Amino acid sequence: MATNYTPEVEARLRADAAEVVSRYPQLRSAIMPLLHLVQSEDGFCSPRGITLVADILGLTRAQVSAVATFYSQYRRHPNGEYNVGVCTNALCAVMGGDQIWEELTDYVGVGHDQTTEDGKITLEQLECNAGCDYAPVVMVNWEFFDNQTPASAKQIVDDIRAGRDIHPTRGPEKVHTFKEISRVLAGFEDGHVDEGPAAGEASLRGLKIAREHGWSAPKAVEETK
Repeated sequence: MATNYTPEVEARLRADAAEVVSRYPQLRSAIMPLLHLVQSEDGFCSPRGITLVADILGLTRAQVSAVATFYSQYRRHPNGEYNVGVCTNALCAVMGGDQIWEELTDYVGVGHDQTTEDGKITLEQLECNAGCDYAPVVMVNWEFFDNQTPASAKQIVDDIRAGRDIHPTRGPEKVHTFKEISRVLAGFEDGHVDEGPAAGEASLRGLKIAREHGWSAPKAVEETK
């Protein structure tokens, strides 16, 4: 299949894809990381990327597109350099997520799944990010910004626009670009996995209380014949 990549780019992508595919006993199982690999190159699941993945895995383009259109982390049009997601699910919403979303969309000038003209920012209205203990949460390229306010969310946007590094509450020291993060999701380590804390005080409070009281998880009951 013709992909419209330059020979040099296609050769590089195929070499990376071969490494990914080697991790799976069945070719088709590699479809999701390969779609992230495409996004690391094109910034979305492009038609040429869909064609490349289909050719590598021996699938039809329709089969690959079916996966790319099902999961929200796969984009079907060019994504911004930074994906700014505001959680508006139940807890975040009542803690201020709805207000953050309303003010941020007015401030940035785009809505859900829309990108600013300079290509810097895509806004996304998110469902639960499993960070309810830090509601309301904003995620930038899937890194956590906890306990946000409209003002702090606008500051994130201002820093992105100014080209300044932005620093998540947990995880790496700074947020990397959408394409860089997509390569990590494809299965290629970037060396930043252990830079910052994975959990904070609110997440660990229950464990601390249990240890103070000497509590432990119940032992599994052995089945009797």
